[in-house]
Amino acid sequence: MPTNTSDDSLDEVEGSVSGRNKVIAERTRSETWKKPPRRIERAECITCDTCLRACPPEFNAIFDNGLDVVIIPELCSGCPKCVLECPVDCIYVDEDWTPTTDEMWNHIGLTAEGVS
Repeated sequence: MPTNTSDDSLDEVEGSVSGRNKVIAERTRSETWKKPPRRIERAECITCDTCLRACPPEFNAIFDNGLDVVIIPELCSGCPKCVLECPVDCIYVDEDWTPTTDEMWNHIGLTAEGVS
């Protein structure tokens, strides 16, 4: 598998795999990411989780949230990997993204610790 040489990598931005945990703890998006995050249009999504599996592990920005699949903008570098895998083309650039709710951050924190 090729290594990520773009400036989008959390490993490069934060110095290690723990960079994702730092983003989770700070709940902020990396200032070095040039691209806006992505979003999933819920009305078009078939909840196949293909995007979730396609998201690079250094980001893991996509989560199941009840019956919805959501992208956490603070964890999303804006890379197109999920877009290229989506069978129904329901993933879009989110120029006007809003911060993730505390409830969702708590869920993310639990999954980061290996508890679900």
